[in-house]
Amino acid sequence: MLNLKPARVATATAATVATAATAALAIALAGCSTPSSPQADTVPGVTADSITIGTHTPLTGPAAPGYSSVSAAALAYFEYINDQGGINGRTINYIIKDDGYNPANTQMVVRELVQDDQVFAIFNGIGTAPHTSVLEYLNENKIPDLFVATGSKSWNQPEKYPYTFAFNADYSVEGAALAQYASDEFPGKQVCVLGQDDDLGGFILEGVESSLGADGITHTEQYSTSNPDITAQIGAMRDAGCEINILGSIPAFTALAMSTAARIGWETEWFATSVGIDYTTLIEILGEDVGPAMLTRLTGVNYLPGAYGDNDWAELFREVNETYNGGVPFNGNIVFGMSAAYLFAEALEKLGDTPTREGILEVIRSGELVGNGVAPLSFSSTNHGSYFTVGIVTVDDGVQAFNGVAYTVDDGTATRTEMAQVPLSPGGMPPGA
Repeated sequence: MLNLKPARVATATAATVATAATAALAIALAGCSTPSSPQADTVPGVTADSITIGTHTPLTGPAAPGYSSVSAAALAYFEYINDQGGINGRTINYIIKDDGYNPANTQMVVRELVQDDQVFAIFNGIGTAPHTSVLEYLNENKIPDLFVATGSKSWNQPEKYPYTFAFNADYSVEGAALAQYASDEFPGKQVCVLGQDDDLGGFILEGVESSLGADGITHTEQYSTSNPDITAQIGAMRDAGCEINILGSIPAFTALAMSTAARIGWETEWFATSVGIDYTTLIEILGEDVGPAMLTRLTGVNYLPGAYGDNDWAELFREVNETYNGGVPFNGNIVFGMSAAYLFAEALEKLGDTPTREGILEVIRSGELVGNGVAPLSFSSTNHGSYFTVGIVTVDDGVQAFNGVAYTVDDGTATRTEMAQVPLSPGGMPPGA
């Protein structure tokens, strides 16, 4: 259960968590394509002492396991920042609304955030299909669409979507890195791909193909989040002789793929993307009795501070999690949410004392943001993608950690490189705050 600190609802640090209502209301709202016009001398969501942003996120539905903790973690970090005095004298008010990972609901709650709540920006919206459903709306109405929490390449189209910026490394980058690692470390093995039937699966496959070529992939399968039975897909992969299986999956389906394989007696190697590999989340789904053994040797990618190793960012995030997030189990999704919150705070600090919507876009496009990843951010006026270097993580004896291998992906080509974790800023506050 999320700890959203209800005792603090009256303060500027509070989140409003709203469950998406009926489809009929969504349809009615769809007709209201233009946000309410603020007064000419005001910036929506900005007051003298606060700034309000909002998000859509799956607190319920098939993506809730794991992902429901992201917004609560970001909220906790914003509350931590607010208790240090905020950014440029302003506290950050974060409104969280549940869309159930359903695009129709996403359209409704995002319009509520823009038209009713008058948010300054949409921040860290989760889900490829859900966020795609509001991409045109946000850009047509010039709403900053910041640090989208999926790896679709759709967010990196500056000419078409100038208000949208990614947070995740794009899935084709992750797919290329995983495939190259498979080729480097498991030469001659039969590589297969199981992907979600949307951009998550599609761009993972694109990345794998860029490293191995279409002829280097033995077999491919897809799944739909609406159908929790993937026995046929797993059986087909086994029958095709798959030895290295790359998953473009959310956590529930990473666990489902591995447990289905175990159920039919198939022992094989599993690789997964950053969005579907968090160890603690997978253990919660699989169970403590079988999960640890099943996850041994699971391989994936990450570009943020490791949740399970010793590093200064994770140490700070654990402390924030205990104090502001009810001490919920600490995992990679907590790190993800807090890292995104830090990046927004960094952008806000560079924006200065008079925040505007156009101004924050200029800050991000300037290329000055550093973030807290294991590689530099790549934002510019011509690139709205975030990370193009990812590290390989593996599970060994119940510990998920970087194994020392990293790849930079440039135009589909994955090249081994060195990771360089961004040092913790003093107190975990953006420099200058």
